[in-house]
Parts: sequence; structure tokens; C-alpha cells
Amino acid sequence: MKTWTEHIPFLQSRECGTLLSTVTSLRRETTVYPPESDQFRALELTTFAATRVVILGQDPYHGPGQAHGLAFSVPDGIKPPPSLGNILKEVRRDLALPADTVLPTDLSPWARQGVLLLNTVLTVEHGRAGSHRALGWQKLTGAIVEALNRHRTGLVFLLWGGDAGKAAAAIDTRHHAVLSAPHPSPLSAYRGFHGCGHFSRANAALEKFGKSPISWAPRT
Repeated sequence: MKTWTEHIPFLQSRECGTLLSTVTSLRRETTVYPPESDQFRALELTTFAATRVVILGQDPYHGPGQAHGLAFSVPDGIKPPPSLGNILKEVRRDLALPADTVLPTDLSPWARQGVLLLNTVLTVEHGRAGSHRALGWQKLTGAIVEALNRHRTGLVFLLWGGDAGKAAAAIDTRHHAVLSAPHPSPLSAYRGFHGCGHFSRANAALEKFGKSPISWAPRT
């Protein structure tokens, strides 16, 4: 978290402290995902300096055992939710992998290569999608995107769905690549997420920026 704090004053602001206190209070009253220890896991696994690709999600999965602090990811042994299933399906199609290729549902290997898997809202109440959208998380996650845009160059932003797409306005496309597509949810993936080719296109953009590509299909 240290490098993020250096670039994002909001993390040390009174407003952020109030936000975290509110979430702590809610954890005493109801079940909140992910566990508090994983609340900032995306920032812990992918440092500011190491970030090469940013994938923006919405809010965490709201079922037991699913959310662990990385957008779209679930721990090993947990059945992949439909959105994640569609993401992995597109990885196989885009990279021309055999249909039976086993891909990890825990996306930590992506995070450790510099893929920031960031939800725009970092917590959620059990069984209530979007329940923490009004708490103010977007001020923090928006500040993260703005800091990356301002202080880094040659990043690739994968924006899936309307909520993530709103971040495009804060990204300078003279210095970064932005790839947008419908959300991978079954409700919208058929509108253009399937076939978007974002994984190969992200690697092509990274190589154009002089950076090494991401291994989207790491060995399991």
C-alpha cells in the first residue's frame, strides 16, 4: 500500500478515514464481503509502479466465499460466477487455446504481473449487489485511476460495462490505451464482450509501449 499512499492523498484523508470507519461499523452489523483483510488486496498485490494493465469491475461478488479483493476473481475451489466464466471463455477464444484448457479462477497470477483488478466499489453486503455504492468508495477508486493516468505512461485500461466506461473520461489516450466492451455478465456479454479480443489487444498495446506482455493463461 505504501506506493499507492504516496501518489493518492485521499488514502490519508479524513474523508477516507470516515469511509473506512463506516465499513467497519457495517461489518459489526451484517456480513460484508470481502473479508477486511482482503479489502485492499488489489493494491497489495499490484503496486503503483508495477501496474501495466487496469481492469475495472463494479462491486465485489456478494455470495459466500467468492470475493477476495480482486475484481472478477474468486479463490481456488470456488465455482466461477458467470461473469468470470465469460472472461475465461474469451481468453481461450482470443488466444486460440483448446476449449478444455484449464485457467485459474483465482486471478492473482494476473495481479502479480501488473494487472490491477480494481472494483469501483470495494465492499458489498451479503446477498445485496450494489449495497455499498453510496458509501463513497468511488472517490477513492476514481483517485486511483486519476493518479495512474497522471503519473504513469503506457498503461492499458480495459473498461467493461457502463460503470467502468465512465472512467474513460479521466484517461489521456495520448499516453495510454483504452479498450472498452460490454460487461462480461451473461446479461450483456453477447453484445460485444464475446469476441472483443481485449487480451491479445492489450498485449499488442503493451508491446507498442515497449513493455512485456501479460501471460493471460499462466500454468496452473
